[in-house]
Amino acid sequence: MAQTRAIAGMHDVELAALSAAGDRAAFGELVRRHGSSVRGLLRRMGAQASTADDIAQDAFLAAFERISEFRGEGAFAGWVKRIAARLYVRRWRKDSRMTEEVEADDEGHGGEVSAARRIDLDEAMKSLSEQERLCVSLCYGAGLSHAEAAESIGAPLGTVKSHVKRGLDKLRLRLAPAEGAGSEAERQGHV
Repeated sequence: MAQTRAIAGMHDVELAALSAAGDRAAFGELVRRHGSSVRGLLRRMGAQASTADDIAQDAFLAAFERISEFRGEGAFAGWVKRIAARLYVRRWRKDSRMTEEVEADDEGHGGEVSAARRIDLDEAMKSLSEQERLCVSLCYGAGLSHAEAAESIGAPLGTVKSHVKRGLDKLRLRLAPAEGAGSEAERQGHV
């Protein structure tokens, strides 16, 4: 019990060092801390809940196997999210080669705007094309640079930048306040 409290109070870098030395409880704490945010990123990238769970599990297994590579130069969460994003991209590329219709079928569920116009980011992300959602998620959710995102999905840098810009523009429009609430700022060009 005392060891559990001690581990819970440690910084991610300390937990990673213990994990590299073989301490499974320390790595378990890292999974507990960051598992939901990794799954959330994968869901925003377009993964269904079960797929996000599978890829998150694979990402943490890969992270455990490569924990000695984590140097603490950035956040552990960012490191494991990059691993998860790359795994998702690999699966996405494989699936998109096999069939392009699966994503179109999935987007038809739950995309309607509620009467109160409450739209959260996940719903807004569903309004983006598959490529826009992927590029925005890689660059803003996983923290990859445009160049890293282009390399990971095998697309030209300019294409990734275009998808990100169009995606962000669509998100701004979709998430803008209801008519009249923010229109003065928009008219003045401050948006």
